[in-house]
Order: sequence, then C-alpha cells, then structure tokens
Amino acid sequence: MKAVIDAILARPEALGMAAIADRCDSYVMPNFDANVYRNSPEFLRPHSKRYAHALVMCDRVGSGQTRSRQEMEDDIESRLSSSGWMNRGSAIVIDPELEAWLWQRSPYVVEALGWNGRSPDLYSWLDSTGFLAPGASKPADPKKALNAALFLARKQKSSSIFSSVASQVSLARCIDPSFLKLREVLRSWFPRPDNTPEQQKPQHAR
Repeated sequence: MKAVIDAILARPEALGMAAIADRCDSYVMPNFDANVYRNSPEFLRPHSKRYAHALVMCDRVGSGQTRSRQEMEDDIESRLSSSGWMNRGSAIVIDPELEAWLWQRSPYVVEALGWNGRSPDLYSWLDSTGFLAPGASKPADPKKALNAALFLARKQKSSSIFSSVASQVSLARCIDPSFLKLREVLRSWFPRPDNTPEQQKPQHAR
C-alpha cells in the first residue's frame, strides 16, 4: 500500500492536485490492517501539530471488521477528529483489499503480472476461469485472482508489481469508490496552483 501511494503521489498531474510527494511522510504500522483500524488515531495523536493533514488507509478484508467500508471510514475519521486532527484527517478503507485497485484492462497490468505473449491472454483467462464474472470490471476476489495469475506466470508477488502499475496506468479510469475518495480528498487538501481542471489545461513545471 505504501508503494502504491508513493507512486500515485509522484503523479500529481494525473490526480489534478499540487505536487506534494517531497513533503509527505508515511508510517507503516505493525500488524497491518487490524492495527491500523483500531489504533491509527491514537498513533497519530502526537503528530497532529506537526502535520497539516492525516490520511489513514487499510483494507476492509484483514481488518477484522464486518462493517461496511463507509462505516469503518466514518469511525476512523471520528476518532481522528477526537485525537486532535479535527477536520484535517481522512480515512480510506479499500473494499475488499488493495488488489482491487490493480485490476484494470491495461497493457501495464499485463506486463507487471508477467503475462506478455501468453495464450490465452490475461483477461481471457480471467473470463474462462470464472475469476471475472460476466459484465464485471474486476474479479470478485482480486487477491485470489492476482495470486493465481502470478503463479501461472511463475512471478513472485512483490510491492514492485503494485508500484509499477500505479506509476503507469491511467488514474482517470479507476472507478473504485475508495480510490475516487482518495482523489477527492487529495484534490481538496492540495489544489493545483492554477486551480484549473486537468482535462482543460495541462500542468506546466514551475
């Protein structure tokens, strides 16, 4: 997840936001999603006067919670507010998990997963194995589909796969609700200097 966020923040023009990558710090909490959900507001309490904003991210699957993504985000944000962040904190819960962001129909995904030149191609294989339901845009179990695809390609799973995809695919085509919220939050916190939508005017180096 850290690799994905670092890659996304390195592409501010693709998100329609100001460049902030060199002004951000990332903290990876131990025990992963469950600990992030339970303890991130208290973990971030001492930093509330040092930073302008706090963004908490975790997967819904693995968090130990049965509540919806929205309910989890509301809960984290409420506790962030009580921990000194007020309206300067936000939470992104990915449902079911980060792998959902990876599955786009893109040659960069095919390359990152080691499926270039394979027959059947990656997306035909997803269809034929039932990982991708008719009319669906991504597998219902994105992690299981990813692990199976990497196994067939004899490719080791690593953060570099996620980083590679996040640094190259079109961010405008991702329709996952959690990603759309991330984009909205970052745009509101760090608006482009010219305040001009990306699709109307390209960003120039300053």
